[in-house]
Amino acid sequence: MASAAPALAFPPRAERTDLPAPPEGRGDGFDLPASLSERGIGLRPARADDIGWLRALYRQLRAGEFAPMGWPPQALAAFLDQQFAMQHLHYVRYYERADFLVVEREGAPIGRIYLQRAAPEHLLVDISLDARAHGSGIGGGLVRWAQHEAHARGRGMRLHVEHGNHGARRLYERLGFVLTENLPTHAAMRWESDLR
Repeated sequence: MASAAPALAFPPRAERTDLPAPPEGRGDGFDLPASLSERGIGLRPARADDIGWLRALYRQLRAGEFAPMGWPPQALAAFLDQQFAMQHLHYVRYYERADFLVVEREGAPIGRIYLQRAAPEHLLVDISLDARAHGSGIGGGLVRWAQHEAHARGRGMRLHVEHGNHGARRLYERLGFVLTENLPTHAAMRWESDLR
C-alpha cells in the first residue's frame, strides 16, 4: 500500500491555513561545502508559503508508518496533517531561535533542516529529506556542515533520533555522535567538537 511518494496519492482536501510562519531566518552562514553546492544543493530560510510543501513532505515521510492501520486515504491524510500541525507549532514555540531552512536542489525544495546555533551547544532540531533524496549523501553532507558550524564556534552539537530510525542512527554514529540517553521514543545523541 505504501508508495515512494504517498503524499501524491492522497485525495485533495482543504489545507489548514492558520499555522504560523516559521521564524524569520537570520540569513547568515548558509554557505555549504563544494561537495553539496556543486550538486546544486542550497539552503534558504523557510517562509510562510512553504507550509504546504512542508506538510506534504511530512505526509510522504510518515505515511508508510501508519499505512498498516488500514485507514481510508482521507483519514490518514487528516491524521498526518494534524501531526504535522502539532509538530510545527511545537518547533515554532520552543525553537524560535533556530534557523528553519529549506533544502533545495537546483532551486526546488527537497527537504528541511532546522538548526539552533546557540551556546552552549548547537541543536539539530530536525532534518528531513524527500524520499527521492535518501541515500544520496545529502543528509550526511548537511549534518557535517552543521558540525562545522558548531566547531567554528567551539561548540558541540546534540540531537534526538527516533528509536526505529536505524539508518539515521547509523549515520549519526558514523559522524561521531554518541548515545547520551535512551528516552521513551528517542535516543539523545551528542557530538563534541575537538575545540572544547
